[in-house]
Amino acid sequence: MAGSCDAIGRAPPPAPQMGRYQLRLYVSGRTPQGERAERNLSVIWDGELEGRCDVPIVNLIEHPAAADAERVIATPILIKVSPLPVRRIIGDLSDRGRVLAALGVPESTRVAPMTLPVEGD
Repeated sequence: MAGSCDAIGRAPPPAPQMGRYQLRLYVSGRTPQGERAERNLSVIWDGELEGRCDVPIVNLIEHPAAADAERVIATPILIKVSPLPVRRIIGDLSDRGRVLAALGVPESTRVAPMTLPVEGD
């Protein structure tokens, strides 16, 4: 999956930098809900967090110890590590407004969601 963030991988992230969002997306293999979460997060990267986030994607099938270390009880789950407070968002991340609110992205800095033309107009 490609995105606008600087670091996308499958291993634990480096130490966070000031002024950046440090996020981690945990998935359990290649499930439809996990893939939707990755796609939805990619849209958020491109529209809201471009160049301001690090988001490793951790597959718990490949790294089961990460589930215990982060106390992951459901997937997909997006964990905002920094800036504080830590937040956990479970699900496919399809509610963009709720995800941005949970991440603490101020409404005044949010990009308006893209709307698609309705057929027949």
